[in-house]
Amino acid sequence: MSPTLSPAPTPDLPLNGLTIVLPCFNEAENLPDAVHLATVAAERWVLKHEIVIVDDGSTDDTAAEATELAVRDPRVRLVIHLENRGYGPALRSGIAAARLPWVLLIDADLQFDFGELEDFLPLTPSADLVVGWRILPQGPVGRRAGSALWNRFVRAALHLPERDVDCAFRLVRRELLDRLDLRATGALVGAELLVKSRAVGARVAEVPVHHRPRIAGRQAGGGRRLGARTLRELADLRRTPRGGPPRPLGV
Repeated sequence: MSPTLSPAPTPDLPLNGLTIVLPCFNEAENLPDAVHLATVAAERWVLKHEIVIVDDGSTDDTAAEATELAVRDPRVRLVIHLENRGYGPALRSGIAAARLPWVLLIDADLQFDFGELEDFLPLTPSADLVVGWRILPQGPVGRRAGSALWNRFVRAALHLPERDVDCAFRLVRRELLDRLDLRATGALVGAELLVKSRAVGARVAEVPVHHRPRIAGRQAGGGRRLGARTLRELADLRRTPRGGPPRPLGV
């Protein structure tokens, strides 16, 4: 059974515009529901929205599903990587395609509830980046344990106060994203966003989110975290200058 948004009253609409970026690698089974739920959430709480699907070299029917969705709804657009480049490049392609003032970076695997965007919105007047932290991460025991160890290691190595550097539910001002030179390829995508946002004085807030078991498709990524490329990226992030006190963008 597909997940659904719980009924809720419609609050004041605090966002004038939102781009929802959905990076995908072999998510044909999940993509229609992901786009439907993203659309429902956006229509409930945002004045104007668009959805950017990034097909990162999928070998299944992701591109075909995305094309059909885009034909049915002009607010849905498709960016295609002819070969698999990785999670970081997929996110950057989606960010580059974003046209609206706020950007929601969220995976298309249905492990997050799009309806919890409602909890992020009250923080947008005082934050430039709102990141989720998974209350109870789902997945195999070994993967959860490895993820927890990795989280602690990266937080310590980069002096990050956030609880969850890997949570794939992030709401960001596009103005902030335009100022960041994002380069991470995979394991350090979330940490890089936090480090470089803080370096330019962005205001960061956190929101607890629920994490669901994957119901279709296969988990991508994971595996060995400390490859040579990841170590180089980690060393570069450790050299990133520390920012001053948080300040509103444009001030």
